[in-house]
Amino acid sequence: MLVGLGLLVVLLVMALVLPLFWRVSPTAVDLSHALAPPSPAHPMGTDGNGRDVLARFNAGARVSLLIGLTVAVVGAIIGGTIGIIGGIRGGAVDAVLMRGMDAILAFPPLVLAMAVTVGLGPGAATATWGIVLISIPWYARIVRSEVLRIRSQQFVYAAVTMGASPVRVVRRHILPHLVPTVLTQAAGVFSYGILAMAGLGFLGLGVQVPTADWGSMITEGLEYALGGQWWISTFPGLGVLAVTAAAAIIADNGREAFSRPGERAGG
Repeated sequence: MLVGLGLLVVLLVMALVLPLFWRVSPTAVDLSHALAPPSPAHPMGTDGNGRDVLARFNAGARVSLLIGLTVAVVGAIIGGTIGIIGGIRGGAVDAVLMRGMDAILAFPPLVLAMAVTVGLGPGAATATWGIVLISIPWYARIVRSEVLRIRSQQFVYAAVTMGASPVRVVRRHILPHLVPTVLTQAAGVFSYGILAMAGLGFLGLGVQVPTADWGSMITEGLEYALGGQWWISTFPGLGVLAVTAAAAIIADNGREAFSRPGERAGG
């Protein structure tokens, strides 16, 4: 857990604090210093247009972290609401909602995100909505499962017997018990959101120029990689690797920490 949090803190510092000291525009073109290797003047080198890779890395980090957070939060709100409604209402309502989630899950996630982005037009906003769409069933399924489990507990039966309304039961007795599950799922979705946006950016469907994005930076750097200019694509690639690994570590540790004693004992 501490390793994952440490990696995220480092990336957040680079994205939010370092630009206060490294005042270089990520879009400033200087062809006289194109393809310069890492040096004190350019710690991560420059790209084919002479743009500072460190400045672009920081800008890409801000974009990627914001998109990952947006996907995790919006997906949790929409998917969590669907899961709660399905788990509480049951019957035909639950069946219809879950069949809708199954329809989304029938498509490979990245392919569906690509289809949404192409249909609405390439860009950061449309790509984000495409990734949000594929995250909704992940939340809905796991929240519904937890709601069904919590509904079977004696304290819920006691609240219903005492005349508590469905809204009160959800607000006072179910939602608090869903928080650990949703937070753990959100860490994984946050990681996937950043990875998926990098993939869409690699294909030219995500963040558009001149805005910096890790995926597009990797794409731009590939044409120079065979010529020895490894730094253009390596540093954003390491950024994607670091943030996804950090979120995965947090998600795994959170799942273990929040697991029920009986489940943990049973393996």
